[in-house]
Amino acid sequence: MLLNTSDTKKILLPVDMSLCPTTTSRVTVAALAVVFIGIVPLIGHEYYLSIFNLIFIAIIGAIGLNILVGNTGQVSIGHGAFMSVGAYMGANLIVRLDAPFWLAIPAAGLMAALIGVVVGLPSLRIRGIYLVVSTLAAQLIIEWLINHVPAISGGVATSINVPRPSVFGMTLKTQQNFYYFLVPFVIIAIIAALNIKRTRIGRAFIAIRDQDIAAEIMGINISRYKLIAFLISSFYAGVAGILYTYYLGVANYEQFQINVSIDYLAMIIIGGLGSVRGSILGAVFVTLLPIASRWALEAVANVFSGAGDLASYIPHLRMIVFGFLIIVFIVQEPDGLNKIWLKARSRFRGSDQAA
Repeated sequence: MLLNTSDTKKILLPVDMSLCPTTTSRVTVAALAVVFIGIVPLIGHEYYLSIFNLIFIAIIGAIGLNILVGNTGQVSIGHGAFMSVGAYMGANLIVRLDAPFWLAIPAAGLMAALIGVVVGLPSLRIRGIYLVVSTLAAQLIIEWLINHVPAISGGVATSINVPRPSVFGMTLKTQQNFYYFLVPFVIIAIIAALNIKRTRIGRAFIAIRDQDIAAEIMGINISRYKLIAFLISSFYAGVAGILYTYYLGVANYEQFQINVSIDYLAMIIIGGLGSVRGSILGAVFVTLLPIASRWALEAVANVFSGAGDLASYIPHLRMIVFGFLIIVFIVQEPDGLNKIWLKARSRFRGSDQAA
């Protein structure tokens, strides 16, 4: 029996090659697009839109780190340093050369990617705790260079004021404007990460993560793909760094210290290693955690007038909660919020079928 053209296409293009293989997934994506592009920015208050903007930037950075840690198994706590490289690269281009955003942002990502490859060179010989120490050293070295090289940091204050980007001649002054500016970058970051996992490079990453010796026996060039993982991850970090600089209007090394690297590591562990959805959930959770903590402490302070200034305890409370949640997820649910979401969805579908 001969197959017609449509049947041949179905054979050559299996369902698992599509990002949205089912009708439900396509409807879900369309609904999310309507909500987050057509509704939220129009009805959202400026304060809540500012929270969304922070989440969008965090999502880009978390996806990049998850490509390195979750997909390739290369542990890094120097993500904040790569963000600072992108931030200062972009800031210098903007201030000194009056570069537009469409030039400054990719240049920031490329410079961070270059530094990421250099930092990733030790991963060719070391791994585990030794690689963690290596990336920590990179974090400290980059911070020192920013502090002591005026050509990079702009002087003693190590701060470079950056004007908001201008799109089609219009300067982005409001949170709503910046929301629309960030959405395309988030979409591109998500789609790119999903497609990387489905390519030859993505499959090599996973093989190295699961069993690097077996991957090498199979003919995978481990050294090459480890460096590619650092390159891609650092590029994401550099883009997130310059976007954060655009958002705040200033590049300062204090915005990208070791605590930022720990925050991003917490995002992907709590959200779920090796998952784009997990990166998104983790970024949302970790970004909202200090805000929710502040609201909770303020509510307690209002109820108990003698409780004092509880807001001062928020940074300490956040770190305590981070540590506690990381331990809980590692022990109880190593795959994080993403796994919890998958279990809930499976149970919901099971109940629908039973009904």
